[in-house]
Amino acid sequence: MTLMEKEILEQPRALAGIKKENLAEIKRLCAEIEKRDINYCYFAARGTSDHASIYAQYLFANYIGVPCALAIPSAVTAYGGKLCLKNAVVFGVSQSGKAADALAVMELGKKSGAITVAVTNNKESPMAKAADFHLYCNAGEEVSVAATKTFTAQMYVLALLCAEWSKNAELADRLDKVPDALNAFFKDLAGKIENIVLKYRFMTDGFTLGRGYNYPIALESALKLKETNYVRMQGAAVSDFHHGPFAQIEDGSAVILYADKGPVFKDAEEMLDKLNNAGADVLLVTDSYEKSKEYENSVLTPCLGNDDTSVFFNAAFAQMFACKLTAIKGRNPDAPRNLKKVTITK
Repeated sequence: MTLMEKEILEQPRALAGIKKENLAEIKRLCAEIEKRDINYCYFAARGTSDHASIYAQYLFANYIGVPCALAIPSAVTAYGGKLCLKNAVVFGVSQSGKAADALAVMELGKKSGAITVAVTNNKESPMAKAADFHLYCNAGEEVSVAATKTFTAQMYVLALLCAEWSKNAELADRLDKVPDALNAFFKDLAGKIENIVLKYRFMTDGFTLGRGYNYPIALESALKLKETNYVRMQGAAVSDFHHGPFAQIEDGSAVILYADKGPVFKDAEEMLDKLNNAGADVLLVTDSYEKSKEYENSVLTPCLGNDDTSVFFNAAFAQMFACKLTAIKGRNPDAPRNLKKVTITK
């Protein structure tokens, strides 16, 4: 078993321990937010952490009603921009907690009078020590270069914050159910994933699509295939893909489509029909039992009643798909070429 697969399978345990580790800090953070005139949230991150931040953008917008933006760190580190972040919660999101550019944005936020929050997997990291509050991923050491358990841990701890900040008991309840449901999903997937992946052994390029909460999962799914299998993948929102990008689809084009029941499910169904009519080879990942029965080339994921938690199962599938494909393609997912675990971007 590769380190990547081992760490993928550790996710149910890792997620199960996050609430206990962070609840007191989350409550303390929410108490501070209530005292302040907070107008928006600002997320500084790169790569996988950027994708976790996009998921948080959707959550915070939908449940709290607070606008969120992704930082452009170069405006601070390269151009010396003097952003006014006074009424913001500024998040620095990094698995290692060593992202120099995210740290610079946090430091600027602190100078502006913002609340600063680090989301890391390292309590002793520069970001964790610099922030007013630290949300700890508590995923255990991640050795494989490809981020897996730290990605879902970042999403999970940010979702816990959203549930507490918005006082949404239903979201909190769904999050409590994720670890056990994910564990059951892995058991079900174990006997199927090799056959699913085998079909894509000659894949050299393709697309991953999702919308809403699963837009960042489409981005992360593409990234995992790029960095572990060197496959040229493009992740996109279903809504955007209808436009110029659809011109790239031709007979046999590989597409992974994430389609979960909720407000954007109909959009995904329409995209599925459009792709099939264009001759694409679509793998449907869905929590709709009816749709999975109707569409043969599909993977059925757990359904907890809302697409806000579907991301954890879709992310896990994307990770395992990429991991198992490396075995067929003869890649080493734990040490992809030209990459290292921690990249310090300034």
